[in-house]
Amino acid sequence: MNEFSHVNQSGEANMVDVSDKAQTKRIASAESYIEMTPETLELIVSGGHHKGDVFATARIAGIQAAKQTSNLIPLCHPLMLSKVQVEFEVETDKNRIRIVSTCKLTGQTGVEMEALTAASVAALTLFDMCKAVDPAMVITGTRVLTKEGGKTGSWQAN
Repeated sequence: MNEFSHVNQSGEANMVDVSDKAQTKRIASAESYIEMTPETLELIVSGGHHKGDVFATARIAGIQAAKQTSNLIPLCHPLMLSKVQVEFEVETDKNRIRIVSTCKLTGQTGVEMEALTAASVAALTLFDMCKAVDPAMVITGTRVLTKEGGKTGSWQAN
C-alpha cells in the first residue's frame, strides 16, 4: 500500500527529505481549460481586448506561478526550474481554451506541482482579464498529463 509522503509516522505534516535522492532530469506537463462565450473567445483570439494581449499576459503569469509554487503549496520544495513553457490551444468548436504547461529541471524531486500551478494560474489570469466581459467563464479539467524522471519513471494520463 502506498503511504502519503507528506505525513510522518505520527500523522503530522512533513516536508519530504530528498537529500539522498539522485539528481535526474524531470519533466511534467499539465493542462487546464477555460470555457467562455463565443464572443469572449473571439475577442481574445482577434486581439481586440482593451487590456492588450491576453495570451501573453497569461503565459507570463503561468511561468511566474511555476517559479513560486513552493511559496504557494506549503510542503513543496523550492526548485531550480530550467524550463517553463505555457501554450494555448483555441478550441472554437467547444468555446474554450486549453492551457498546456511543461516544466523541466535536473533535480531530486518532480515538477508536477509546478506544471499544475502554471496551467492553473494561466487559466486564472485569462479569467481575470476577461471577467468584465464574461463573468460566467468556467475553469475545468486541471490535471497532470505526463511526468518523466525519478525513481518511478514515466507516467502518462489516459
